[in-house]
Amino acid sequence: MLNKLVGMFKSHKESAEQVYLRENNIQIDSEKGYIVDDVVVNALAERLEYFSNRKLTNFDDLEALFYKAILINEKIDLEIASKRYVARLGNTEENLIQLKAVIQKLNDYYKEFKRPR
Repeated sequence: MLNKLVGMFKSHKESAEQVYLRENNIQIDSEKGYIVDDVVVNALAERLEYFSNRKLTNFDDLEALFYKAILINEKIDLEIASKRYVARLGNTEENLIQLKAVIQKLNDYYKEFKRPR
């Protein structure tokens, strides 16, 4: 009986994926989707749709996000460099930098743990 209890606690060690999620402050909610740095990223879906040229409508498909990230980052960088922000989306330099950081974290997570090898 004691061995079973000891074994149960030993097997409760965090996996590399769980450690990554905890260290990068990423949570996965079954209803809301990904939550990064206490921000429900699907709440940023309108920005994502704009920067992906209407190719992506939410952050749920990490593979599609991974392959569109270059285009998205270029458009974000262009908007930051020109300092002409899209007012209807409420874009500012600060929230665009935050969006880039969220995309980077999700792409790193996909690349490390979800991408087929």
